[in-house]
Amino acid sequence: MKPRPEPRRDRTPADVGREVLRTEARAIEELIPRLGDGFDRAVEALCGCAGRVVVTGMGKSGIVGKKIAATLSSTGTPALFLHPAEAVHGDLGMLVAGDVVVALSSSGETDEILRLLETIRRIGARIVALTGAAGSTLARNADTVVDVGLPKEACPLDLAPTASTTALLAMGDALAMAVMHRRGFTAEEFAARHPGGSLGRRILRVAAVMHTGDDVPRVEAGSSLHDAIEVISAKRLGAACVVDGAGRLQGIVTDGDLRRLIQRHERPLDCRLEDVMTRTPATIGPDDLAASALRVLEERRITSLPVIDADRAVVGFLHLHDLWRMQMF
Repeated sequence: MKPRPEPRRDRTPADVGREVLRTEARAIEELIPRLGDGFDRAVEALCGCAGRVVVTGMGKSGIVGKKIAATLSSTGTPALFLHPAEAVHGDLGMLVAGDVVVALSSSGETDEILRLLETIRRIGARIVALTGAAGSTLARNADTVVDVGLPKEACPLDLAPTASTTALLAMGDALAMAVMHRRGFTAEEFAARHPGGSLGRRILRVAAVMHTGDDVPRVEAGSSLHDAIEVISAKRLGAACVVDGAGRLQGIVTDGDLRRLIQRHERPLDCRLEDVMTRTPATIGPDDLAASALRVLEERRITSLPVIDADRAVVGFLHLHDLWRMQMF
């Protein structure tokens, strides 16, 4: 057995790490001038797909392929991953005419991928190849080729797939984002596909969290202060929106306003509601992001917001506790 070579002492682990990052960064930068007609045709193929997008790749490219399929699916393009080795044992049955197969292979000569080409053609699916070898077997048999280059690997031995898989991943992201842009995919559609987790919370709308209907603390302008206190106590949200006859916001009276009133006046209940309320309170719209509402609450150091429409009619009420329940913190 050959003795294991001694590690080089002139380079620290951090030195190696920096060189890896530089190499992979260069691999991505070198892709930019490669974007052209092939990339545009690939975007058109995915946008015009009558079936589903099926991503396939072997080994490390397969791992990247799973991520590309997931990114496409979450941004408006139904996609799934097909393992090329399993495909020849029955999984090709998931392919139908009208599908688009995105095949990943840096060399373009991956045996497991090449064995699928004839069957894919016979089924009637189109092939988009992400490869670094324009003259490869995969490239010659694809409808569209996206050039991902053949960068020097970041591996010190130039063997382990590193920079090449980084380039594949970056190009897959570029492709998915270009397709998303071409489709006009909206934040609302994104939210519908990400109802949970931190992403879901980031794009949650105020309308999904706010109190509505009879749960909104409202008191009409001209009411007594006693009436306002009864509303605040009954709704248990620490405030009441003061509205006119059409339901438009005129101001807000809060627990804090009442405490300060008691400190200032010997007979606080003799005061008029209009003299106690805040006439220009902070507000939020129902279509605004819940994250934006949280920012307003934090910046103003308040605990509640009237939710108003374009005509300043009160359509809801948002309390800090509502955001706590959604784990916005």
